[in-house]
Amino acid sequence: MSHDVPSVVFKTRVRNDSLGGPNPFEWKDLSSDDIFKGKNVVVFSLPGAFTPTCSTSHLPRYEELYDEFKAQGVDAVVCISVNDAFVMYQWGKSQNAKNVFLLPDGNGEFTRKMGMLVDKHNLGFGQRSWRYSMYVEDGEIKRLFSEKGFADNCPTDPFEVSDADTMLKYLKSR
Repeated sequence: MSHDVPSVVFKTRVRNDSLGGPNPFEWKDLSSDDIFKGKNVVVFSLPGAFTPTCSTSHLPRYEELYDEFKAQGVDAVVCISVNDAFVMYQWGKSQNAKNVFLLPDGNGEFTRKMGMLVDKHNLGFGQRSWRYSMYVEDGEIKRLFSEKGFADNCPTDPFEVSDADTMLKYLKSR
């Protein structure tokens, strides 16, 4: 049974060179419709920018397989994390992410409405996203891969089904 992605407004930062100065960025609201309406989107969500698994394998592999996702009719590959726009921007820069769109869910609203918000106080993280991926067509979730063991303060960080290769395999099997 599929359902629609939650309707939220994401607070993002975009470059505007006409502003000049050392920080030519301005706030831009992006709605769920802006991201998903009329598009085929692969989304993967992770606990935090700059964290080890997210930086060594989760994001880089989606970045690496981007052209293969495009070949499967995917319009965008989006990475969501409960981090603010500044953190997501710097993480993207440090990861040299050129293809994956890093979407900040700073208040965790999208993640909460997805039913994926977990408590990570054991790590000093507060509320963060459980690791998952999904394929969305025109705002409708067609397939969701959620890591097993969903729980608050989970002592482990499972990473087995939300990876890029699992998503690509699913897309090719449709």
